[in-house]
Amino acid sequence: MAAVEEGPEPQVAGAGDAVRDATDAADAGPRAPSLLAGNRLSLDLYPEGCRWLQHLCAQQHPQLLEVEFLQLSGHEDPQLLEATLACVPWSLPHLRSLVLKGGQRRDALGACLPGSLTTLPSSLAGLAHLVHLDLSFNSLETLPDCVPQMHGLGALLLSHNRLSELPEALGGLPALTFLAVTHNRLQTLPTALGALSTLQRLDLSENLLDTLPPEIGGLSSLAELSLASNRLQSLPASLAGLRSLRLLILHSNLLTSVPAGLAHLPLLTRLDLRDNQLWDVPPELRDAPFVRLQGNPLGKALPDSCSPPGTPVVPEMPRLFLTSDLDSFPVTPQGCSVTLACGVRLQFPAGATAASVTIRYRLWLPEPRLVPLGPHDSLLSGVLELQPHGVAFQQEVGLWLLFVPPRVRRCREVVVRTLSDDGWSDLETRLEEEAPKRLWAHCQVPHFSWFLVVSRPVSNACLVPPEGTLLFSSGNPGIKVTFPPGATDEPRHVRMQVVHMADRELQALLGEPAAAVSPLLCLSQSGPSGFLRPVTVQLPLPPGITGLSLDRSRLHLLYQAPPTATWDDITAEVALELTHLYARFQVMHFSWYWLWYTTKTCVGGLARKAWARLRLHRVNLIALQRRRDPEQVLLQCLPRHKVDATLRRLLERYHGPEPSDTVEMFEGEKFFAAFERGLDVDADRPDCVEGRVCFVFYSHLKNVKEVSFYRGPVPEEVPEEAEAARQRRGADALWMATLPIKLPRLRGSEGLGRGAGLSLAPLNLGDAETGFLTQSNLLNVAGRLGPDWPAVALHLGLSYQELQRIRHEFRDDLDGQIRHMLFSWAERQAGQPGAVGRLVQALEQSDRRDVAQEVRAILELGCRKYQDGIRHTSLAPRDAAPPGASASQPPEPAQA
Repeated sequence: MAAVEEGPEPQVAGAGDAVRDATDAADAGPRAPSLLAGNRLSLDLYPEGCRWLQHLCAQQHPQLLEVEFLQLSGHEDPQLLEATLACVPWSLPHLRSLVLKGGQRRDALGACLPGSLTTLPSSLAGLAHLVHLDLSFNSLETLPDCVPQMHGLGALLLSHNRLSELPEALGGLPALTFLAVTHNRLQTLPTALGALSTLQRLDLSENLLDTLPPEIGGLSSLAELSLASNRLQSLPASLAGLRSLRLLILHSNLLTSVPAGLAHLPLLTRLDLRDNQLWDVPPELRDAPFVRLQGNPLGKALPDSCSPPGTPVVPEMPRLFLTSDLDSFPVTPQGCSVTLACGVRLQFPAGATAASVTIRYRLWLPEPRLVPLGPHDSLLSGVLELQPHGVAFQQEVGLWLLFVPPRVRRCREVVVRTLSDDGWSDLETRLEEEAPKRLWAHCQVPHFSWFLVVSRPVSNACLVPPEGTLLFSSGNPGIKVTFPPGATDEPRHVRMQVVHMADRELQALLGEPAAAVSPLLCLSQSGPSGFLRPVTVQLPLPPGITGLSLDRSRLHLLYQAPPTATWDDITAEVALELTHLYARFQVMHFSWYWLWYTTKTCVGGLARKAWARLRLHRVNLIALQRRRDPEQVLLQCLPRHKVDATLRRLLERYHGPEPSDTVEMFEGEKFFAAFERGLDVDADRPDCVEGRVCFVFYSHLKNVKEVSFYRGPVPEEVPEEAEAARQRRGADALWMATLPIKLPRLRGSEGLGRGAGLSLAPLNLGDAETGFLTQSNLLNVAGRLGPDWPAVALHLGLSYQELQRIRHEFRDDLDGQIRHMLFSWAERQAGQPGAVGRLVQALEQSDRRDVAQEVRAILELGCRKYQDGIRHTSLAPRDAAPPGASASQPPEPAQA
């Protein structure tokens, strides 16, 4: 969220206002002129800007009559904003420019948040002098009716809203010269758009347009037209009639042809046709210097529709979109494009497989045994398994993985990590941005295995030949490693990573304002551990330190040999050569190096603490109860900067205590949530370990769990760590936080309700391969639904009349209603394939993804036990085990 300067809250004049005392009146005098700077009134950066404007209007300040430019924030309360705007035409009659933009605030990931503006009061049509209106970065779904009535409007900015169409009345703005509607959801354009004879600039990029009306050729004054990033497949011939056009941007569409008349536009200086599907263009356009055609299949084989007679027809590549109940798909030598239900995309080129093959996939929850992370890495996605393992493709397969954008990108890069015969390795990865919060990691894979997306420090690598070479950091070119001739007798691979530490972090740790450190240099290599000749390493001096002014007694070169965490001071063991900006030294083998400048003497221990601080994340823990079903408790571990935004989103459905105090955790660290006073967690949960809920903290993923509480016997002795936490008797390394929750009331009946004839015959819901749901599992689901059960029932296919009958039969007994509905449906589904999938889908459609996720987890646990049972009876090979079956070893790739 963008920082906003704090200021005093203005008072709004009204019938119930108290009379301000003399001090307030004296303060109000000088503030009004400070807001009213000339003919401009900029309130978009002031908290409660609308209240300030109402205050000025209520005072009938004479300087308001001179205001021509008004700026307000679109993040104000919608009702307050509408009420404030309603008084603008009478208070600011000479207004010429009105800016109501959102986007000043940002979420935890740095993306702009839209404003709350959804409409405008009709009275704004009375702004007779208004020529400029900016409504960008808001939540408009339709254009307010007052806008087409502003006949003097010359510039209209509507970018970054949710508009799906524009009204025909927009063509009645006779003075409009600039119209921007980028980043919306426009699918069509009004035909009246062609009546804007004065329009000079039109920007419609980043929409969903697939056609243009022929009337667009009537824009006789149009000089700039941008239609980039739409879905246009063709252009109307009337575009060739835009005789004033100078700039035409059409890149990133689906165009297969362009009108030849575009080449004859007399004033055209730029025509951007990049990244389309153009197979051929008129020669006069192909050879024109102002035309850009990169990213088109020009000169390649023609598509079927354009193939000359006698050309063999090449079938179009199939496109598959898998639903959540499918975990496999076929691939033929023809190739195909596949989108999995989890959002992963795969592109199999023609000829990737010599014969038909069935591909299976599975998403694994990230666990330390499945996620190989370096000390400075961050996990950005779940773990995707693609089978069959190890089968080499004849052509590389394209893989797109959706991931959470990292908060910090400076000197870091995103890569796809995979498991091969040689262990875990990083693939060459390209990032593709679909939206501010939707990033894809794209890579080419030669065979299938496990894949995940990781953020790591920028890595630079090279192959060192016997003749020697130079390796430098792309993030900090001043960091260099020079290999002299003869340093190695055979080529070897070396890799460099650079990690930065903020000076304020170090100074807070040491309590020394003048302390500083260089970037941490991590060097590794393949082959023998040492070099035959000394290798020269160059590091920049710590910030603010120069070779002419430093005190050498305060300069320390530290060394660490992973996997140990000990830092040794080797300043006295090497010859440090200092220049004005750099320090150089020679080494015979690679490790990690760090240059410190401090008055402290025992630097090794401090370096160990500083290195831990580099990898620690400051987090808060929250425990919230669902408002409509207090027996459901949401537990979540959040990085500190995400807490406020998450709570604002959740507190409509949940309530609970304030978040815990800030604690520090490492990426991939495992921790547990335990409950006191006889509250039990369902032991069938896959993440239940000795009655505790197991978490693994990953800074960019959602560390959230839904827990159902069941009342059991109160233990005679409270667990030791809980007792220590509650009584605060000294430091306890196991305790992080205690959050109070309100115990749900005891149920009056433990039965299934008053339905006398309800049968509890053994369930047969599911199958042996995907797993069964038992009576206990279904009772657990019934206990979770609460008032949401009618929506689930309707999505399961029950009729409205049947819902009414259940409500009447079990009136005043919510548990009886839910259980009767669920068990009667389950009995009808017994033995039918896909029943469990329909239940999960109904839960998701009813906005109970928490229960759906738990059902999936139960099925996975049952399936895993089923596979283990088959293995124990020697009915399946050992390589069928899931990845990471051994907690101490990384998963081994199964062989086909």
